[in-house]
Amino acid sequence: MKDHNQHEIQMSEAFLNSAFLALSGGFQDAYTYNARNEVFCNAQTGNVVLMSQHFMAGELTAGLGYFFPIIFFALGVWVAEKIQANYKYAQKLHWRQGVLLAEILILFTVGFLPTEYNMLANAMASFACAMQVQSFRKVNGYSYASTMCIGNLRSGTAALISLFSCKKKSKQLKQAMYYFGIILMFALGAGIGGNLSIRYGIRMIWVSCGFLMISFLLMFIENISISMRNMKLNNAAISRKVIEKKINILFNEFFLF
Repeated sequence: MKDHNQHEIQMSEAFLNSAFLALSGGFQDAYTYNARNEVFCNAQTGNVVLMSQHFMAGELTAGLGYFFPIIFFALGVWVAEKIQANYKYAQKLHWRQGVLLAEILILFTVGFLPTEYNMLANAMASFACAMQVQSFRKVNGYSYASTMCIGNLRSGTAALISLFSCKKKSKQLKQAMYYFGIILMFALGAGIGGNLSIRYGIRMIWVSCGFLMISFLLMFIENISISMRNMKLNNAAISRKVIEKKINILFNEFFLF
């Protein structure tokens, strides 16, 4: 019961927030693939395959175009871990909101880079993506990824299979719906990102920044909810102290009488 109440106020893990993160994740991948030399900023498995292919064909420059996004992705994970370690208990701004602001700033900058700097743009986008996927790892208590599908597809399918052998069918169905819902939002973001990037070019990454900004603003709901809960607890503590004080006064008056 405690965990359920916690998830009700943990906007960073709510499906609504995760949906906008998945929209942005799908958009980013479609953007870099269609507008930045067919490189993935999220699907690093694809980058590893294409990098190896080009290196073995002796195409060093083309291979480096996939190599640097992989390295910057790893670097983004490391930076996200450092941010969490240093600012996990920050009061004014949730550390995950700080990550989102950094990601928005990076992707906004990417929109200004001309196509001659595609290698840099892809590396920066991969760095930002890694920060997101490392910082937001749960949706309503279930582990997931907001910038890729393979893990979500595996977990969602496993939950569906468990319906035939598990007694808590409603829980398994709910879990499966979360995963497939995230996949749907990712696919929607990819479709939007791919078509906008093909038609209007490199600045369309700013749409992804818009999705991330919505997620950033949604997380203030968590802070407000926590503040309201703390206020109620403080009021309850004050009321208890007042009652105890009145009881003490009556007790003293009774014995003095």
